[in-house]
Amino acid sequence: MEVKKFTIGIASIALTLILVACQDSTSKNEDAETFKATVNKTIVSGKIKGHMDKKNDVIEWLGVPYAKSPVGELRWKAPQKADKWEKTKDVSKYGDTAIQFSNGEVKGSEDALNLDVVRPNNSKKDLPVVVYLHGGNNQSGTSQEIKGNTIVNDIDAVYVSVNYRLGALGFNPLEALKTGSKEENSGNYSLLDIAAALDWVMANAETFGGNKDNITLTGFSAGGRDVMATLISPIFKNKYNKAISFSGGMTLADNDVSQEIFAKAIAPLAVEDKKKDTVEAAQKWLLSKDKSVGDYLNSIKAERLAPLMGNAGIRMSVFPHLYKDGYVIPKEGFETSKYNDVPVMLVTGTSEFSMFTAFDKTFMEDFMSGNLFKDQEKLAEFNYSKTYGSQLYRLSNGVDSAKQMANKYKSPIYVTEIAYGDNKEVTPKLSQSLGSFHGIFEPMLQTPSNYKDFIGESFENDGAKEMSKQFKLYIKSFIENGDPNQAKLPKWDDFTSDNQVLSIDADKSKSKIIATKDQETADDILLKMKNDNTLTQEQKEDLNKNVLNGRWFSNPIDSLYNK
Repeated sequence: MEVKKFTIGIASIALTLILVACQDSTSKNEDAETFKATVNKTIVSGKIKGHMDKKNDVIEWLGVPYAKSPVGELRWKAPQKADKWEKTKDVSKYGDTAIQFSNGEVKGSEDALNLDVVRPNNSKKDLPVVVYLHGGNNQSGTSQEIKGNTIVNDIDAVYVSVNYRLGALGFNPLEALKTGSKEENSGNYSLLDIAAALDWVMANAETFGGNKDNITLTGFSAGGRDVMATLISPIFKNKYNKAISFSGGMTLADNDVSQEIFAKAIAPLAVEDKKKDTVEAAQKWLLSKDKSVGDYLNSIKAERLAPLMGNAGIRMSVFPHLYKDGYVIPKEGFETSKYNDVPVMLVTGTSEFSMFTAFDKTFMEDFMSGNLFKDQEKLAEFNYSKTYGSQLYRLSNGVDSAKQMANKYKSPIYVTEIAYGDNKEVTPKLSQSLGSFHGIFEPMLQTPSNYKDFIGESFENDGAKEMSKQFKLYIKSFIENGDPNQAKLPKWDDFTSDNQVLSIDADKSKSKIIATKDQETADDILLKMKNDNTLTQEQKEDLNKNVLNGRWFSNPIDSLYNK
């Protein structure tokens, strides 16, 4: 009997051990299959502690270094991997932003190669990763432009927003600085920073529950143009899997012309510092390969460099950047046949030039005071500039870029034009004057909007809410699998199949999303400008030369006046 009891006891213990082992194994498997939603994480560089945003139900890790500070010997050099740290780094607050001249003052720091990571506060892993590049003409802006905390739960993704070098510190083509690698000698330092940030994302995505093999590179305005440049850059091959450009067309600069502009901009500093007696002599010296030029450039305080060329106003002739150096960006630019072939979404508003018109020196004082709407002649000039500038800008951001890529591209290209903003029933008077402005996508994604003073409550009606929800669903589907379509949404065919463009709009009660075939060309717009009878020929000539000429989108106009 005792032997039998002993045998049963041994069997019971063995069964218990097996069950415990199975439970432990199951627990480990569950841990491996889910994300641990805590603020403490360990990345390649060391331990970090983020922040739990309970209001938005997200976790944030802010101001995380992805490279060493580009100061001293590292100024105008390729970014280096961030140093490792031993103690836990507090990343619960935003880091420094790149030094820049903004709103009449110098802000930020050279020590700003950091990024922000935001994800839903849940246990999901293998989430798509969205990397965002801010706007600001590559001269201003910060990672906080779109924070991600009100977006990630809607699109079910890990969101990464990047700070990178700006202005003359982010782009500089002068020969005296070309003493390093081919990448460094390109002068495209901002692009090198973005490439380093993507390397960091691939190395650390899994720590935040992201899928390193499902990264979408996105950007707005200058950030969108940077995204477009990465599509033709060999150094970005295999660094991301999809791309979205919000209001960013194809803009590149000639290296030799850019050197002349930079030398002219820096020459007054050289005279002030007694390097040369005259601006002309300083300019000639700055264009040389003399080692003393490089030493001098590196000695200039960043606070003095930041304001240079600050009056660019989306004109490459004032602040040229994205140089066709032949290594980071091919000399043939977007004419190249070698694209980084990934699914692309091109998003534009239909009144893209409205804000630039309003804040052009020709109209700004009257626009801000409200006098513009009382002076019918001035208002007609404003409407002429806004209307035709926006039509050309819209083409540049969407259809024209898609056409340029179409014959060389295998992956789908999706083009959408957001038309919301002109309807008097849903938008205040100020917003109506701006229409579907540069950045119109942002209130559809983020709350509160950066444009709340302009849009008022125009995104609070049922139609705008439905439109915004559907737009986010298109984005969600695209970042997941490279196709924006899903069963509950109007069909969105890719542009390459039939030149199709998706028009997104809404009235007060419902969204209005329809497929269109946009056949209008730049020549059609020029003809409309020629036949426009709201202004005299003299008025049109003046606006063409002084308001519209020289912009990113204005090649068709430039060709008329720069012969």
